[in-house]
Amino acid sequence: MSDERKVQEVLAQYVRTTDRRDGKSHGALYTDDATVQVFIKTGQDAYEQTGEPIIGASGVAYAMDNFMAPHPEGGSSHHVTADHIIEVDGDEAHVNAQFVVFEVRATSRPADGWPEGAFGIQGTVRPIESGYYDTDLRRIDGEWKITRHRVLHDMPYVMPGA
Repeated sequence: MSDERKVQEVLAQYVRTTDRRDGKSHGALYTDDATVQVFIKTGQDAYEQTGEPIIGASGVAYAMDNFMAPHPEGGSSHHVTADHIIEVDGDEAHVNAQFVVFEVRATSRPADGWPEGAFGIQGTVRPIESGYYDTDLRRIDGEWKITRHRVLHDMPYVMPGA
């Protein structure tokens, strides 16, 4: 597998562990000194950092486990990335990708069964976030790890207590 594909796969694992709210697996994608910063768009190609950076694999795992709301019953999310721009230079890499997050809410099956005429998927899917992931990685012992991750949101993002 090419280095570019391996780097893209790290981002694929990132979105899947986020969707599962799996802090341990999510943190394992980062180096011990990695930084994660969240930004909101304030104008054409202008961003403002919101909150403090998260530092290190253990900080990322803790944030995932303690600061992301759990999905409600019948709920999930799907992060989708596209248009990956990947640059690899030896043991260093950079990936920039667009993202959209979809909120999924399944309709609960009624106790007396689905009504007459019900057909197909029951529930809703709606986009709730978009922006860019701007990520630096380093190959360590043959494995690509995130060293710096910037989430560039297209819309305001409110952090509790901020």
